[in-house]
Amino acid sequence: MMDAFGFVLLPLNMKQRGWETWRQRPLLLTVLVLLLFFKAASAQLRYSISEELEEGSFVGNIAKDLGIDLNVMKQRGFRIMSGSTEPLFKVNENDGVLYANHKIDREEVCKESSVCLINLKTVLENPLEVHYVTVEVTDLNDHAPIFPEKTKRLEISESALPGARYQLQNAHDPDGGTNSVQQYKISQNDHFRLEIKDRGREGKTPILQLQRQLDREAKSSHKLVLTAIDGGNPPKTGTVEIYIDVLDVNDNMPVFTKDTYSVVLQENSPVGTTVIQVNATDLDDGPNGEVVYSFGSDVKEKIRELFDIDSVTGEITVKGRVDFEEQDSYDIDVQASDKGTIPFRTDKSVIIKIGDTNDNPPEIEVASLSSAVSEDSRSGTTVALISITDLDSGINGKIISYVAEDSPFTLTPSIQDNMFAVVTKSQLDREQQSRYDITIIAKDAGEPALTSEKTISVFVSDTNDNSPKFSESPYTFYIIENNPPGASVFSVRASDRDEGDNALISYHILRNTGHENKVTSFLNINPENGDILALKSFDFETLKKFQFQVVATDSGTPSLSNNVTVNVFILDQNDNAPVILYPVSSNGSAEGVEEIPRNVNAGHLVTKVRAYDADIGYNGWLLFSLQEVTDHSLFGLDRYTGQIRTLRSFTETDEAEHKLVILVKDNGNVSLSATATVIVKVVEPKEAFAASDVKSSAKDEEGNDVTFYLMITLGSVSVLFLISIIVLIAMQCSKTTDYTSKYLQETNYDGTLCHSIQYRSGDKRYMLVGPRMSIGSTIVPGSHANTLVLPDRRRGSGEVRSIV
Repeated sequence: MMDAFGFVLLPLNMKQRGWETWRQRPLLLTVLVLLLFFKAASAQLRYSISEELEEGSFVGNIAKDLGIDLNVMKQRGFRIMSGSTEPLFKVNENDGVLYANHKIDREEVCKESSVCLINLKTVLENPLEVHYVTVEVTDLNDHAPIFPEKTKRLEISESALPGARYQLQNAHDPDGGTNSVQQYKISQNDHFRLEIKDRGREGKTPILQLQRQLDREAKSSHKLVLTAIDGGNPPKTGTVEIYIDVLDVNDNMPVFTKDTYSVVLQENSPVGTTVIQVNATDLDDGPNGEVVYSFGSDVKEKIRELFDIDSVTGEITVKGRVDFEEQDSYDIDVQASDKGTIPFRTDKSVIIKIGDTNDNPPEIEVASLSSAVSEDSRSGTTVALISITDLDSGINGKIISYVAEDSPFTLTPSIQDNMFAVVTKSQLDREQQSRYDITIIAKDAGEPALTSEKTISVFVSDTNDNSPKFSESPYTFYIIENNPPGASVFSVRASDRDEGDNALISYHILRNTGHENKVTSFLNINPENGDILALKSFDFETLKKFQFQVVATDSGTPSLSNNVTVNVFILDQNDNAPVILYPVSSNGSAEGVEEIPRNVNAGHLVTKVRAYDADIGYNGWLLFSLQEVTDHSLFGLDRYTGQIRTLRSFTETDEAEHKLVILVKDNGNVSLSATATVIVKVVEPKEAFAASDVKSSAKDEEGNDVTFYLMITLGSVSVLFLISIIVLIAMQCSKTTDYTSKYLQETNYDGTLCHSIQYRSGDKRYMLVGPRMSIGSTIVPGSHANTLVLPDRRRGSGEVRSIV
């Protein structure tokens, strides 16, 4: 701006910035010099208008008030300097009048200013003139007081004392001066009054003061209306609703809804079952009125293990197993307390009566039990004492007891209550059953009935009431002759149904006087296991069978014994070589000379070689063969009979003397043999007749000797066979089982001693054969191949018994 002398007036801060710019930029100096050439003038005008004037309303005549000609004003471009915003006022260049550009709101233009002044700068160009115009906008009461909130909520404790003050928010009135808020008033009430505090320029502040103490339980909230009044004419008002919430103070204790709580609970109720629910109320609010339930501090831990209480609902539930037999009722202290800072508590007694149910089965307890009872015990012998009890009462505790199933034991009541004795009711036999598992059943009379079982084990001790028993009776064994002395040949076994020493068996051979004692003297028996040893070798040719008895004795007191007959058959072995009976020379060698006429025809019997083998069967079956002969075309030998015959007639060219070596061997697995030499001399017929007369007497004498020996041998064998048959028939008659054994002699002698023995054992028939086999017989592979099996006509098929 410029002052009255035409100088440009700059604010202080502009001057400072200008000089700083001068120092910085020389260009500013040039501008100031040019400004000195302009003619400048200034003047100050002041106008007053009321707010809310309509657009285009007259403010003042600037041209007239400044004394500026209208033409000059127009030529020099009179204007109002404005910023970027739209100007509030405009100047009409035609008449120089200042008018309102649009409707002016004082509260919008001047905000909180008590005096609203609008400063304008008017400019004339060439020369530059600046004039200041001040427009004062006067206030109208066009605004009512307004509170920041339409409703206001206060929280006041019911423990607040009278005189307590609570500052409220001021109402705002955009109008200024007397049109602003001048006073406040409160609606009619019994507890509060209003105070006004004047804060000068900041206005008046309403303060709410408590006159009488609040009671939340009587009235939990209050509603007040605060009114702000401005100084306009007529005055305008603004209101706010004040809601006062009375904060609770813990001044009431919980109260139970019932004087007494009692309930009946059946025992064994499941966990979680609701027993009863207690209820207490508290007039307080919030935490002060929230009731928490718990058991009293004096409630025992055992009760806490059985029951639980919900702290929120007051519901008492089953937590553990409730048993009538342990306790039939419970008196429980329940405590109700609020959640106040200093909580109030109320106690109440809850009585829970337990109802009995049949939940206990009878209990069986073994008071005494014998480790064992002898099998010869009399009926009525006590083996155990049993205690049977039931914890239930009344009919639920009545017991019926007995021994299950068919058992040689029974249950009898004792003198004492609930005591029973387990006694025998029949004879015991350890060999039939050595242990009894006795099941005792006890049943109560409840509904439904409960049953218990107890199993006890009773062992039956042994008495020596069983004698040893052999596995077979009689025993029959077959032994091959020439057994090694001292070796076990067979064994007998006996068992005893008793146990311990009563079943410990020892064996011995019953030795009697007589022929059998001679045989048994060569036998020995192991007393512990019944193995029988032969102290010497047996010879089939001397002894073919014998019999003895073995006694088995247990170790009981008194001891019991049993005996068994043992039949032993000796089986033949090829241990005898053939013996040449003819020819035999005077020195004992098997050599002979035979003379035959030269004129004999083919088939002429030259001589017969006779031999004997003491063995039987294949071992005694002899075969003959020519081992050496001078002329094979002249002589032939029958391999079964030993007969030497001519195969053709003699010729003149045949030699007069022929040597025949005959080999005689048996049919054992390992064949034994002997040889005989026959010298055949061929003589003329006349010489043959003379020689026959000379030799006839010698041959007759030799023939008589051979016949004598043959008769003795055959007689001995026949006697032995007859004795064997008689013995076997006697044994067959004395046995109850199907056992027969007999010897039959086959007369089948044609020059060679042959043996054939048949015998039966059970349903099997055996034959020991010589050289002549029966038609239909079958050779059985086995020891020395000397046993045949004859088909049993009583059975469909035969069965072969192994020969030891």
